[in-house]
Amino acid sequence: MSRRKSGRNIHGILLLDKRLGVSSNRVLQEVKRLFNANKAGHTGSLDPLATGLLPLCFGEATKVSAMMLDDNKRYQVVIKLGIMTDTGDAEGKVIEKKPVPELSLAEIESCLHSFTGEIDQVPPMYSALKHNGRKLYELAREGKTIERKARRITIFELKLLHTTADSLKLDVFCSKGTYIRSLAEDIGHYLGCGGTVTELRRTQAGQFNIEHAFTIEQLQEMDFEALTNCLIEVDKPLETIPAIELSTKQARLVKHGQQIETEVEANQGMVRMYSEQVFLGLGEMLLNGKLVPKKIFNLNSEIA
Repeated sequence: MSRRKSGRNIHGILLLDKRLGVSSNRVLQEVKRLFNANKAGHTGSLDPLATGLLPLCFGEATKVSAMMLDDNKRYQVVIKLGIMTDTGDAEGKVIEKKPVPELSLAEIESCLHSFTGEIDQVPPMYSALKHNGRKLYELAREGKTIERKARRITIFELKLLHTTADSLKLDVFCSKGTYIRSLAEDIGHYLGCGGTVTELRRTQAGQFNIEHAFTIEQLQEMDFEALTNCLIEVDKPLETIPAIELSTKQARLVKHGQQIETEVEANQGMVRMYSEQVFLGLGEMLLNGKLVPKKIFNLNSEIA
């Protein structure tokens, strides 16, 4: 007999401003306890070195977390030039040092321009990618190096915010799958001195921005009502998907996984389904006008 989950059935998305020095899973568990939620997950982890925007999904919102992983991201990063570490950031062991040449603003801007647009990037060994069922960072800690294939990513914007004799502070707007540590190392190699990340802050993930995020300290000061008011509706990340309204009868059939006929004028493809303004889930419109339920959301709980 399976054990019943403890905690509240809470559904929604919380924007957390992750603090320095802790894992994404640790802060997830801290916030989960504050809400007394029985189900929670995050949408793409941040390293302990990194701070900033970490969307947390509760209850039925975990069903959209995979889609949010595909969102574009924006970061602010500080790259220390002349130093290379085994992890690509300040938490790693220094493996090489080089003198930093005198760099003109034009040389730096030329470098950044060369990394803007579609580029091929080799993922770092210290990553959660898997090789034969094992995470690369596990193998890296054993002193092993596995050949990794370059992956095509897109750097939409790469702006210089500040520079010193041996550091660069950049604003990076990039596609999913981008490793900022690898980008920092590649920029350092381009400039002839190597580089490693010393500060990293995520400021945007998809449509969500750091200005609307809460710190753990702010959340800890709130009562339960205030906490729940911080939650964003489950369907918010799906706003770019067309929406259709169903009758009560149609909604009942869809909830049971049945294909239905509709007179709704909608293009073929994925749609958001609503009935009496309540979000039901995602369905697919076929060429013959039929609607096939694909992902049903059960929001009949304490907080939806």
